[in-house]
Amino acid sequence: MRPNWFHVICGALTIAAAARAETVTTDICIYGGTASGVAAAVQAARMGKSVVIAEFGRHIGGLTSGGLGATDIGNKAAIGGISREFYGRVAKHYAQPEAWLHETREDYFKARGQRTTMQEASGPEGTMWTFEPHVAEKILRDMLGSTPVRLGQRLATVQKQGPRIVQLTMEDGTIYRARMFIDATYEGDLMAKAGVSYTVGREANALYGETLNGIRAETPLHQFEVKVDPYVKAGDPASGLLPFIQSDLPGEPGGGDKSVQAYNFRLCYTHVESNKLPHKAPENYDPATYELLARYIENMVATGKKLEMPLFWLFTRMPNGKTDINNKGAFSTDFIGANHAYPEATYSERAKIWKAHIDYVRGYIYFLATSPRMPDHIRQEVQSWGPAKDEFADTDHWPHQLYVREARRMVSTYVMTELNCRGHKVAEDVIALAAYMMDSHNCRRIVRNGYVENEGDVEVHGFPPYPISYRAIVPKQSECENLLVPICLSASHIAYGSIRMEPVFMILGQSAATAAAMAIDSGLPVQKNDYAALRARLVQDKQVLEWTAPKRDPARELKGIVVDDATAERTGHWHASGLLTASRAGSSYVHDNNSNKGLASLKFIPELAAGDYQVVFVFPPNANRATNVPVVLRTIDANGKNIRVTRIVNQRAASSGGLVELGTFKLPAGRHTSVEVSNTGTDGHVVADAVQFIPVQSKP
Repeated sequence: MRPNWFHVICGALTIAAAARAETVTTDICIYGGTASGVAAAVQAARMGKSVVIAEFGRHIGGLTSGGLGATDIGNKAAIGGISREFYGRVAKHYAQPEAWLHETREDYFKARGQRTTMQEASGPEGTMWTFEPHVAEKILRDMLGSTPVRLGQRLATVQKQGPRIVQLTMEDGTIYRARMFIDATYEGDLMAKAGVSYTVGREANALYGETLNGIRAETPLHQFEVKVDPYVKAGDPASGLLPFIQSDLPGEPGGGDKSVQAYNFRLCYTHVESNKLPHKAPENYDPATYELLARYIENMVATGKKLEMPLFWLFTRMPNGKTDINNKGAFSTDFIGANHAYPEATYSERAKIWKAHIDYVRGYIYFLATSPRMPDHIRQEVQSWGPAKDEFADTDHWPHQLYVREARRMVSTYVMTELNCRGHKVAEDVIALAAYMMDSHNCRRIVRNGYVENEGDVEVHGFPPYPISYRAIVPKQSECENLLVPICLSASHIAYGSIRMEPVFMILGQSAATAAAMAIDSGLPVQKNDYAALRARLVQDKQVLEWTAPKRDPARELKGIVVDDATAERTGHWHASGLLTASRAGSSYVHDNNSNKGLASLKFIPELAAGDYQVVFVFPPNANRATNVPVVLRTIDANGKNIRVTRIVNQRAASSGGLVELGTFKLPAGRHTSVEVSNTGTDGHVVADAVQFIPVQSKP
């Protein structure tokens, strides 16, 4: 009988206590075999340094090889160096016919609404950003070459002499001695044991002058769409709360707390029958545990809400008929509130939290697939998918990496904050660019005004790639002189939510290794590295350190009052495009990824003076766009009567030039007019850049 994989991850397969303890001596020791750790090791070796990776688990790659096959990054043009090299190797792998076991490339790209040549479908410079987990791990292994990787290494103690780490000792007795150390874990365990300052949870907005940190006054996204009673006996608080609801009080909006954004597993499922395994219920599965979900579904049905699978998971198609499934909506794969103790927990405590997450997600999927309280079409859809037989073979076909979205965060001399994301503060000692939206999954599920409510989700777009400071990955010199921290870097909760993407972690890992090698050569603390020399080496190694927006053709500038996608009200999930040259307003445009149909919309609301306006919908046309995008203008007339005008826009037609006139209207003063774009019933990618309101006396 195969042992429970979780016990394997947690160290059941360790060197026998009677075995002789081994001492490993290198120039650079990397604790953590994440993709960031791999990038650091590759760079260290290329700079002629001896290096070893000590990894807690039994696999390398972390989330990159652990199910997160749909790469999250706001702007792919900001990715360079070893990180881009990895995605280039992914493209080369799938360029080979033998890489496609269960479908053709043409079928895959067609299903994604993309063209069928590798170059056009995958992106610039032959990169590809979606991949199977086992492919990612193999590529990372190939990139490491002969670099030693030691698995099953649980850190026990850190020995220091003054402000320098001398050695690490693992629970199995193995000792690692090095001149430089890199903490490439998601948890920041080496950093913490080395006595480096850190924080956990959400800071108060007042601490760094932010607006999106701390407890949220309102959480409109991934929220319950109908009222749901939270009590075991409906209407009776004395009966206690249903499972998966915390007893926390709502708290003061903007105040700090120790809540951590939710974790989950990124699921690699398949619909290919020959490769599909059945759904497996967790041990001691009890469908009554999911009473909150059942009530939510029943209340949705009772109020006439449409129930489709995108309400329950975010589905992204991977090669060979596989998926990357992520959290979506009010009740999904995020185990909200169950991870707050994880960052600072002991190994045994983390083991229980990890196992609880497995049981929760497996139970959730099993409930969707089998419960008679679910609509038939939902059960049938979930049953058409199952775990991929050829993935995660040694972990019971379940991802070997928990999605630790956030744990400890270092507090150094420079803290990345919301001000950096918005460009109000710019780091001069740049070692990487971050490009994703400011993003936090829900942190708590609580009771407010007698009903259940999720709290903590933030999704704020609308800014270009921005610099990450070198000082954010090095501790205060008084605390440690030979440690770099590329994952649990110095950042506030909300800024970390923008930075925390796997491609960026890989970039930071490479930058950390570069800095470590330079500090070895100079004999100086990492805090004293010559930044000019560091920057020159990063540029030499093809890192992207500056963001210069494409120059705009003055003839393409928009006239009148322009409402950009960045300031539009959003419903559902929209993706920022990296093709800036196609944008006419703001720093980018957005698209729906040709998914979650009927659940994504954008509402453009201008501030107008009363008058006649030509209204123009702005978007970049392309062959993969939808031909039937509904665009609805709503306003009021002089008598206060509601007016609604609907246009169906063909976004494939290049002849439009991406400027489609909705009509000329007499519009009232103020914010009484809106233009809403949705993906309901559409037959391709839906894109949006802006809506233009041109006074009729002006020329467009």
